[in-house]
Amino acid sequence: MTAIVSLQNVTKRYTRGKQTVEVLQRIDLSIAQGDFVALMGPSGSGKTTLLNLIGGLDQPSTGEVVVAGERIDKLSGAKLAKWRARHIGFVFQFYNLMPMLTAQRNVELPLLLTSLSASQRRKNAETALAVVGLGERGKHKPSELSGGQAQRVAIARALVADPTLLVCDEPTGDLDRATADEILHLLQTLNREHGKTIVMVTHDPKAAEYASHQLHLDKGQLVGTTTTA
Repeated sequence: MTAIVSLQNVTKRYTRGKQTVEVLQRIDLSIAQGDFVALMGPSGSGKTTLLNLIGGLDQPSTGEVVVAGERIDKLSGAKLAKWRARHIGFVFQFYNLMPMLTAQRNVELPLLLTSLSASQRRKNAETALAVVGLGERGKHKPSELSGGQAQRVAIARALVADPTLLVCDEPTGDLDRATADEILHLLQTLNREHGKTIVMVTHDPKAAEYASHQLHLDKGQLVGTTTTA
């Protein structure tokens, strides 16, 4: 299958005062189009750093990062922002919804960067909300939604521009088990029935079981791969 993500010899270092910390060490990684990958590992293993490199939120110290056919480690500024808007849908642990906007308007936000008309933005937002099972909640504000519903709105917002890749950082970390399972089942459905490629950081082994593959990080290195489905 076609690789949608390809990392070659990727290292990431941070300098703190006189100390240099190597967070990722010579990572080689390929993720196929249509895959659902869970990134696992102990705290400080580099999971979120790796996810941020894949999503174009950070740049490697060395190595190549190719996502959706683009060498994104060579992009900067406006070009990188435009690339992210086109190719990446972000889902975070905390939903990052605008409290004064309705669910529909929150979902529309990524489309403000496009040339779509207001009516088309509204239609696309309604479609995305329907996909995540919230077609009747578009006029509700975040304070009127449960945690699970708010995360579904966040997922709809990530989907609305039809991105190449969904990048999820602990998407169920703030939810109870039953609600978390509902969100994970939704992600699995988006992967299996809608063909979305998903990369998800999680510390939860039960969450990782919903993915097709698990990648295990330890001390900045990939130490194993598990096929779960």
